[in-house]
Amino acid sequence: MTSPERHRAAAPRSVRCAVITVSDTRTAETDTSGALIRERLERAGHAVVGYAIVPDEREAVGQLVDEFAARPDCDAILLNGGTGIARRDVTYEAVAERLEKRLDGFGELFRWLSYREIGPAAMLSRAIAGVYGGKIVIAMPGSTAAVRLAMDELIVPELAHLVFEARK
Repeated sequence: MTSPERHRAAAPRSVRCAVITVSDTRTAETDTSGALIRERLERAGHAVVGYAIVPDEREAVGQLVDEFAARPDCDAILLNGGTGIARRDVTYEAVAERLEKRLDGFGELFRWLSYREIGPAAMLSRAIAGVYGGKIVIAMPGSTAAVRLAMDELIVPELAHLVFEARK
């Protein structure tokens, strides 16, 4: 058995997650990306311990990340929205300034997979992941297609392993 296989076997079966949608316009009823994240997590056997929609304001995003990171019942924080290059896109900054360890491979792999689907526009994504306060923090774009790609190809298959490693 390889080292990653051993780690996956030792990883928790269920990860407790908070989901944050960063948007000035979405509501709980129109947040299809947040709903997709929650559905994918629950289908994989993970628990959603918190969900919020926050406006594209750096301080508000950061404060919510801080609140979830401080909760002992939360292992991972998954954000969607605000990772582009528009003036109002501030998720990257709010997350990046908090990360104690960065997982550069997440953004690299996400953009590579996105490139296969949407071409060079994939370079506009500032998807980011890392560890903050012993918690996994992942920020992905807000489009439902991008969320589906990130959840199905990267996050769900590796989330428990990420949490296992962050706890060491």
